[in-house]
Amino acid sequence: MTPETCLSIGRRVLRIEADAVHRLAEGLDQEFIRAVETILGATGRVIVSGMGKSGHVARKIAATFASTGTPAHFVHPAEASHGDLGMVARGDVCLVLSNSGETPELADIVAYTRRFGIPLIGVAGRPRSTLLRQADVALLLPSADEACPMGLAPTTSTTMTLALGDALAVALMEHRQFTPEHFREFHPGGKLGARLSKVADLMHKGEDIPLVATGTGMAEALIVMSRKSFGVVGVTTPDGRLAGVVTDGDLRRHMAGLLDRSVDEVMTANPLTISPDVLAEKAVALMNERKITCLFAVGADGRPGGILHIHDCLRAGVA
Repeated sequence: MTPETCLSIGRRVLRIEADAVHRLAEGLDQEFIRAVETILGATGRVIVSGMGKSGHVARKIAATFASTGTPAHFVHPAEASHGDLGMVARGDVCLVLSNSGETPELADIVAYTRRFGIPLIGVAGRPRSTLLRQADVALLLPSADEACPMGLAPTTSTTMTLALGDALAVALMEHRQFTPEHFREFHPGGKLGARLSKVADLMHKGEDIPLVATGTGMAEALIVMSRKSFGVVGVTTPDGRLAGVVTDGDLRRHMAGLLDRSVDEVMTANPLTISPDVLAEKAVALMNERKITCLFAVGADGRPGGILHIHDCLRAGVA
């Protein structure tokens, strides 16, 4: 096979699948709305099930639901017939996938939903299939050739099913007004977790914060500044509010007679600060924009609750 032929095959497959997803999007109708409403009305979880390649897609859809605010888990249809039907309860919704709509392993889980009045959403590629006839909500995939040249390996059909699952998940999360803060609760690790970390998660607190009171002499302020190793010291009022900061730049500007001055004479008043509840990613952008390395995290009461150094963000993977 020549490189040109290899590229041609790859592009052909992607065009076939992209065309099928486009037709799927154009064909969405009232049944899609009913599927979203049925899931929103559930008091339990979404139980996603499928066999073979549809089962792999079902696992991914369940994982996407669970991470975007819709409690869900995957139940293997064969295992369901041997006790795992106990994972399905009243209040749940079942989302069952089968391109043919006739997968025999699904019979028991479909029958169980009918017996106990559990809403069933079926996804299949045949309009008169058993699955869609039994389902309360029938999501029909448009007719489309598999990208496999023999028309046998599930390719186009699984791509459409996966895309339909994403469409349901996003519709649900937008309806629930799912925010980045909610998203972080389910993604504390990895790059996503780092990007969604808040200033409060990374800042230094308590005794680590370099602070001195107004009226403090610069000699003492320099000792605190050196000991805390942030290259900055905050200056607080008698009631604990942040009045200003003394930075390396302030030191250079007041070199003449520096040790004879107080922090009030040297500090930059009303300094740039950030809320502890802001995403650390925003803090990094702010520090880069202002060409500074530290930010004091200040609460609504004006009191410093911590200090964030850009190196803390970089170590956590926030860039």
